[in-house]
Amino acid sequence: MGTIEPSGSTTVTPSYGRLRRRLLLSLVALLVVAALVVGAVLFLGRDDDATGGAAAGPTAELPGVGEPAPVLAALSSDAPAPDPGAVAAALAPLLATPALAGGVSAEVVDVAAGDTLFDQGADEPVTPASTAKLLTSVAALTALDPDDTLETTVVAGATPDEVVLVGGGDPTLSTTSPSLTYPGAATVADLAAQVQAALPPGTTVGRVVVDTTLFEGPLTADGWGPEDAPSSYAAPVTAAAVDGARVTPGENARSGAPGTDAGRALAAALGVPGATVELGEAPDGATTLGSVSSAPIARLVEQALSQSDNLLADSLARHVALARGLPATFDGGAQAVTGALADAGVDTSEVDLHDGSGLSRLDLVTPAVLADVLAGAADGSLAGASAVVSGLAVAGYDGTLADRGDADPATAPGAVRGKTGTLLGVHALAGTVVTADGRLLAYALVANGTTGGGGPEEAALDAVAAALAGCGCR
Repeated sequence: MGTIEPSGSTTVTPSYGRLRRRLLLSLVALLVVAALVVGAVLFLGRDDDATGGAAAGPTAELPGVGEPAPVLAALSSDAPAPDPGAVAAALAPLLATPALAGGVSAEVVDVAAGDTLFDQGADEPVTPASTAKLLTSVAALTALDPDDTLETTVVAGATPDEVVLVGGGDPTLSTTSPSLTYPGAATVADLAAQVQAALPPGTTVGRVVVDTTLFEGPLTADGWGPEDAPSSYAAPVTAAAVDGARVTPGENARSGAPGTDAGRALAAALGVPGATVELGEAPDGATTLGSVSSAPIARLVEQALSQSDNLLADSLARHVALARGLPATFDGGAQAVTGALADAGVDTSEVDLHDGSGLSRLDLVTPAVLADVLAGAADGSLAGASAVVSGLAVAGYDGTLADRGDADPATAPGAVRGKTGTLLGVHALAGTVVTADGRLLAYALVANGTTGGGGPEEAALDAVAAALAGCGCR
């Protein structure tokens, strides 16, 4: 069945919600104050003689400015821990709402102490939807160097007028400068400029070959529906793509032929939009004509999580497979992600993955595993995995939570962060909250078998996260 999650369809220009509005209002107020101060200084310190006026008055003396306080201060090390009984009392009625009547599993963990504060069927495997991206992200950050990048190259072809675009598994390569979706992405324009400079003078490219052989196997995973790729949220997974396989940069619709789309984008950037474009392989030992690098792996993880980008998540899973010596297929990626998690100390006995994005309805994960990886990324016990926490969408502000989770005025702005997950009949939310007492909690909420159509389930899960953030639960 197809995902109905805004995950694959959210762009970098969301409607930001209450927190963004608060920040903008604060910024406007600060700018007004600054303008008044500057105006007063200029008035008091002007030289009227220079304009034929009266003699200048005394120079204004501005007050001293101290060291700025941090905008986001560190959590207090002595914030009181919630009481499990109080947590259960706060959550039980919310989890019993009719919107989640199909059955909801949940776990809440105190990050500092490592204690489980709430457990409702958390050890039972459930369909995780896009919260499975949390597992792929941890695997990518632990199996790969978070500072590494993904390379896209162009090499000389078999004839003088032929070039070969060699896909490096970076779907963020952008046809716009800068990218409309992936900040820090490499651009086709940069790549084309290098190719033009490297080709012999007078060469006209007549043929662009696209080599996608870095990735193997089927282009869609077991458990995907026939309507899933292409769609507004997913595309066939190939080693060459531009703009996340979007048909139009910054919009939602995805292409069914990402590889040849990338070749046509290169041809257009080379000034030969009419060149022949086809899939093929680079000649052995071919001369490199140009190369560009993606944003670092850690940044790609943040983008995959915040925007719930299915193609980017599945591409990262393939790179984990390559790093672990496995085929760069859906099966190889799933095996590699599970193995990397196990090597990092995560209990994967109840994890059964079929892709890296969570789009497969065959994926099974326990809420306990989701909460554990979030707690491990937050407390540092999963070394190098901090980008999992920074990649979580902020309720009422950005990503797939831009218009969710900020309806409760008692909840502090930015207190709720989460990874959403939505398939037909499946709704999930997993992330972190900061309680009213300043205690950091990790939570995982997964509802299978829902029938409300999306809105009621999302509101119910948001209410649970807001309740955790809004109470000290002591």
